[in-house]
Amino acid sequence: MMPADPTRNILIVDDNPNNLGVLSDFLWDMGFEVLVARDGESALQKTQYAVPDLILLDVMMPGIDGFETCRRLKAQPATRDIPVIFMTALSESAHKVKGLSLGAVDYITKPFQQDEVLARVKLHLKLHTLNQTLAEQNLRLQREVETRKAAEAALQSLNQELESRVAARTQELSQALEDLKQAQVQMVQGEKMAALGQLVAGIAHEINNPINFIHGNVNHADTYVQDLLELLTLYQAEFPQATPTIQTKAQELDAGFLQEDLPKVLTSMKIGANRIRGIVQSLRNFSRISGPESKPVNIHEGIDSTLMILNSRLKTQPNQVAIEVIKDYGDLPLVDCYPGQLNQVFMNLLVNAIDALEDHLSQDPSPPTSPIIRISTAVMNEHQITICIANNGPSIPEPIRKQLFNPFFTTKPVGKGTGLGLSISRQIIAEIHQGSLQCHSSPAQGTEFVIQIPNSQGKQ
Repeated sequence: MMPADPTRNILIVDDNPNNLGVLSDFLWDMGFEVLVARDGESALQKTQYAVPDLILLDVMMPGIDGFETCRRLKAQPATRDIPVIFMTALSESAHKVKGLSLGAVDYITKPFQQDEVLARVKLHLKLHTLNQTLAEQNLRLQREVETRKAAEAALQSLNQELESRVAARTQELSQALEDLKQAQVQMVQGEKMAALGQLVAGIAHEINNPINFIHGNVNHADTYVQDLLELLTLYQAEFPQATPTIQTKAQELDAGFLQEDLPKVLTSMKIGANRIRGIVQSLRNFSRISGPESKPVNIHEGIDSTLMILNSRLKTQPNQVAIEVIKDYGDLPLVDCYPGQLNQVFMNLLVNAIDALEDHLSQDPSPPTSPIIRISTAVMNEHQITICIANNGPSIPEPIRKQLFNPFFTTKPVGKGTGLGLSISRQIIAEIHQGSLQCHSSPAQGTEFVIQIPNSQGKQ
């Protein structure tokens, strides 16, 4: 492992002394100059007299948290260009998105992996140096352009050459920024899918064991009850004249009703247990994490498992009618795909459809037509299938429709949407499955999202 440049200064901000000690010792051993702060206020004060080259900033701290600290750093000319890497827990994907939108360049998950910390620190120090170099070069180029514009007409051709160089460099920087945004989206998607898959799989596993126990034993209980009821019937036939004590107890318990209703209760318990087992299976289907290779799956099972998870949002709500789901499934073959990521696309599109219909129903609780989500699938040709998810809610205006798939674009209120769902969905369909995701919307037809993917990866 090569030692770091000893002139590089790193400020670590964390209210946990253990974290501070581990990180500062490790980075000091790697050759960095290290400053530490226990809260955001202290960090801001330290940057006034010792400007660091990079800041490792914890999210949750007393006083002002990491987000406010980052916002204040980015508001000051002397510190706004310092790379900020947030330190946060694996499950805090919403925090990561918020941090990136405030100007942070990256995040490190807890518990720390020293190799990962060192790699990310070195990477962003290098990027920071490159950005400073590019900024200085661009400034020099601008000055050259201004000087040459004031020169004689004989130098006009050289002015044009320099302007072309500036345009080319600007294009390179724009492309680099776009690449960085896409890389950030991919990182957030990976963390989000991993956390969601682990959560759903864990819930399914925890429910599965006790429900299997109940399901297995209710059958035995049914057999035992039938045997006891048969024995009771035999007693009543052989000894029709019960003792007064038994007659009194039979009247108190309403023995006739118990004999009639107990089998019905056990049947209801069986139905309920089977229903829970079906829900657990849907959760397990939905949480399948795709491996490095695609595999053939039943697309309809993925859609059905997603609908099962969203079932509570489709039912009748207070002051709101139920949302009807119409499934028009075609005769699809097993499709070679990455099921976990494809299920995430179904989830994003269905949640957006439900949100749109709920917003419309909140404005008009008794619409002229019932709210409907229509899901249809079909084979397009020998190599491709299509999946359409449509709703009969209000249409999407053209200016908004053009931005739907842009990262971080959202029309939802703050806290309800990150603006990443559709961007990630198009990336999953276009880049991972070599397909396409399009949106069609009109006042007469509502809104429809159309997915087209190959039925076998590598075939178009």
